[in-house]
Amino acid sequence: MEPFIIFGLALACILAFFNGLNDAAHSIATVVATRAISPVKVVFLTAVCNMLGPFIFTTAVAATIGTGILAGPALTPKTIIVAMASAILLIFVATRAGLPLSSSNAMVGGLLGAGVAGYGLAAVLLPGTAMIVSVVYGGFIGAVTGMVILGLLAVVLHGPVRLSLALGAICGGAVAIPFLMMAGLIQVSGILAVVLFIVISPVFGMTIAFLLDLLFVHLTRHNNQNRTRRIYQPFHVAACLVQAAAHGGNDGQNSVGLMTALLVAAGVLGSFIVPVWVVVTVAVSIGLGTCFGGWDVVNRMAKGITRIRPYQGFCAATASSGTLVMVTLFGIPVSSTHAINGAIIGVGATRGKNAVNWNSVREMVIAWIVTIPLAFVCGLAGYFMVSVVI
Repeated sequence: MEPFIIFGLALACILAFFNGLNDAAHSIATVVATRAISPVKVVFLTAVCNMLGPFIFTTAVAATIGTGILAGPALTPKTIIVAMASAILLIFVATRAGLPLSSSNAMVGGLLGAGVAGYGLAAVLLPGTAMIVSVVYGGFIGAVTGMVILGLLAVVLHGPVRLSLALGAICGGAVAIPFLMMAGLIQVSGILAVVLFIVISPVFGMTIAFLLDLLFVHLTRHNNQNRTRRIYQPFHVAACLVQAAAHGGNDGQNSVGLMTALLVAAGVLGSFIVPVWVVVTVAVSIGLGTCFGGWDVVNRMAKGITRIRPYQGFCAATASSGTLVMVTLFGIPVSSTHAINGAIIGVGATRGKNAVNWNSVREMVIAWIVTIPLAFVCGLAGYFMVSVVI
């Protein structure tokens, strides 16, 4: 195997390590905030679940990364290595700054930038017209349904009608598309799925967490609070561990997909079939990164958005883990950062808009929005720089 390819495989392991380092906060933020389990124990358990994730779930996300973003001719060793280097740089900077950057989006942006630099816009696998129309139609139906439901509730409860209509449209559209996908009525894949779920995953997590919080409060309003906490605390920990496994099966598959694509491009593999040793290597790298933990990111998520009450930690973890499991099964590379942050915002919003630190939320949303464009520029510049040398 050529040294350049070995270097690329090492970069993939480093990317997986930084993924675990930065994204460790996603699974443990709520349990750290509510003290449901000690930080040392939860980091160890999260690392184990992150390693098990790729084996529990399919390699559908790896296939999306390796075959669904760029056309085959554009997936050269140089393109893949430049994309990984760009993503590693952004994740490193974000981790040091305590920003919950999406490693999935950084990877996709770097891949797009390197691909376009080397092969032009034709390198990008754009969605077909039928797929776009079905998504727009499904989102429209969901938005109208959401507006009707929340609008009627606002009228009955004498709430703000205009605000309710706006929220109903946003939440309805975001929730409708995943459910239509699960029902098999629409199909979303490739770069369209990545871009859509930048918006859908946090809104979906926020909506589900908000509703779970309201339901939980209603069902336990007459119960002894200490007894109720003892009952749901193990479920809270379990939900966080499921989220960690789903993270390993989703974000972790970025490196799996790129390593496999690199081996195919180098001629080591004849087709895109993920070797077991690749999955094991990436799983161990993510687990090691999780053990070191990005504690600045943990503190930002656990304390910077809102004050999470114990039962709210359970609701947020359940909503975000459910979101991640759903999209992972569909092979959509999403950000677990977006899902858990949206869920934390959702439980905080049940106590009113002043319960959420919107300045912190705004900073994170800006980071989400600029991740792919910034990674794109890094990939573009990186490819040109490497082309001068190689």
